[in-house]
Amino acid sequence: MPRRLEGCVALVTGAASGIGAACALRFAREGARVLGVDLKPAPDDVWRPVVEAAPGVEYECADVRNGAAVEAAVDAAIRAFGRLDIAINAAGVAGGGPVHLLDEAEWDRVVDINLKGTYLVCKAALRPMLEQQSGCLINIAGIEGIEGGSAYNASKAGVVLLTRNLAIDYGREGIRANCICPGFIQTPMAAALHRQGMERYRDAIAKLHMLGRWGRPEEIAGAALFLASEDASFVTGHALVVDGGFTAGTRLGSATSTASPEALDAAAPTRAVRDGIILSEIARSTCSPNLRGPSSPGA
Repeated sequence: MPRRLEGCVALVTGAASGIGAACALRFAREGARVLGVDLKPAPDDVWRPVVEAAPGVEYECADVRNGAAVEAAVDAAIRAFGRLDIAINAAGVAGGGPVHLLDEAEWDRVVDINLKGTYLVCKAALRPMLEQQSGCLINIAGIEGIEGGSAYNASKAGVVLLTRNLAIDYGREGIRANCICPGFIQTPMAAALHRQGMERYRDAIAKLHMLGRWGRPEEIAGAALFLASEDASFVTGHALVVDGGFTAGTRLGSATSTASPEALDAAAPTRAVRDGIILSEIARSTCSPNLRGPSSPGA
């Protein structure tokens, strides 16, 4: 069976864990030559399967907030593989809270990594793509980018609109731009919600997805593969929601059972819980601005 990305070159940020690592592995298995980028070296158990899937893959340490470092990573891809066909922005962090309580430095941290980092990677990737008159930009946004909130939501909403702007500006140059809006995904940054005492919130988040569970990184990688492939050749400027039904609407029961008002109240956290307790807990557990986190938050 032919591999869907045979001969393509892909740069993936946030490649050391979570969604970025899952994208690097899936793309390598589909025939792409991959250059992973993250702030720190990828753990051996994460990157070894990528190398085994596609010998010759490359890895660069870079901070996505640093334009020169991002340009150097793109240059490394060109030196190694001669071109750049796909850029996936999967580096990001969680953070936020009520605006009147949010520290300015925390706002800057979240927006700089999630939005400015995406802009810098797209800017650097566009250079070879414009020369080739072809390319595909895939940005990981989040469901919080299409609903209200503070720093995290604002950064991801910016990613959605930046993606649409890229589609408008570069479509006639043969370059497609799309983003993915994941629901809550099981990634290392979600470890904060697996600590003792957080079970109520973790389980409540699962119930907010109509499929009744958190998503998996490989499910987002599958969506990214579609957007990068020829199957999506007429898709650009789109925000693809992959959220297990999180944004479908409010669930008051199911087709086969009913729940008491007390059970429904216990299962559904308020927005204050989601954007306050959950985001702050996850933000406190974050140690790397380029390590993927749960999405959303952290996508």
